[in-house]
Amino acid sequence: MEDFLQLTSELLAQGAPFAVATVVRCLPPTSGKPGDKAIIHADGKIRGWIGGGCVQPLAAKEALKALQDGLPRLVRISPSKETPEEGIVDYTMTCHSGGAMDIYIEPVLPRPHLVLLGRSPVAQTLARLARTIGYNVSVVAYEAMEEQFADARLVATKDYALESIATSSQTLIVVSTQGEDDEDALEQALKVDSLYVAFVASKTKADKVFDYLKARGIPPAKINRVKAPAGLDIHARSPEEIAVSILAEMIQVRSQAAKTMDKPKAVSLPVLNAEAKDLVCGMSVEMSHAKYKAEYQGKTFYFCCAGCKQAFEGDPTRYLQAAPAVPE
Repeated sequence: MEDFLQLTSELLAQGAPFAVATVVRCLPPTSGKPGDKAIIHADGKIRGWIGGGCVQPLAAKEALKALQDGLPRLVRISPSKETPEEGIVDYTMTCHSGGAMDIYIEPVLPRPHLVLLGRSPVAQTLARLARTIGYNVSVVAYEAMEEQFADARLVATKDYALESIATSSQTLIVVSTQGEDDEDALEQALKVDSLYVAFVASKTKADKVFDYLKARGIPPAKINRVKAPAGLDIHARSPEEIAVSILAEMIQVRSQAAKTMDKPKAVSLPVLNAEAKDLVCGMSVEMSHAKYKAEYQGKTFYFCCAGCKQAFEGDPTRYLQAAPAVPE
């Protein structure tokens, strides 16, 4: 458990996506026991113990799906086909020890990351609000005080450079310098890939800054990405109201992005490749990575383990009659 907690802490600190698999129920004989845990990385590698044999690849397969859709799942592995139950992913598998087990898989995805450029009252309020709903907040500003941005990572710099901050295509950036080197801050914000860039300024002020950046050679396509004035149009007036409108807009942008993507861009996941059914035990086998294969009558058959391959080769007709449709 100590190693498990330490690895979990390290991955959270790195902002790395992973899934936690926990054995919650067993009917012996099984090698995994209730309470056994494993961490499944975004590349499918497993650290920990939830059982051997075919249990691990099945758990890895469902973990990758969980990282793609962000939803937990309860996976049941048993030797006989049971009546389907809502909320349970069933796998019928006859090649393992003969027992049954339920594994709960929960994805752990990086928190949203907000980068604020500037130390204005809007920036201070937005930092507090974002932290309240679980965002990681980084602040780049000159002469900003730590008490102004509690619980945020503060980077003091005159040129608003973002080299020391890890950003991704899902990072949200808000420039709230409000008169303190606006042009330099926005230029730095446009140098990195991000999901959202907003500029706290009136339309008139923003247009003047945009003209300056165009004269500096910043491509119009990049400048057109900037949301200015920042935030949803709720007729906000005070710094607090403006901060609320920006936070609402960021939530809206993230929600819209999630609907149009098959998986989070911040998470690099392996492709779930074409699968074939193991004709002996019924397990799905990823064809491109299958270790056990057999050729019969000009066709290739895929197996989860050596035992299933051996059983098929001993009596191919028996298994072909039970499941005649197989991939080429």
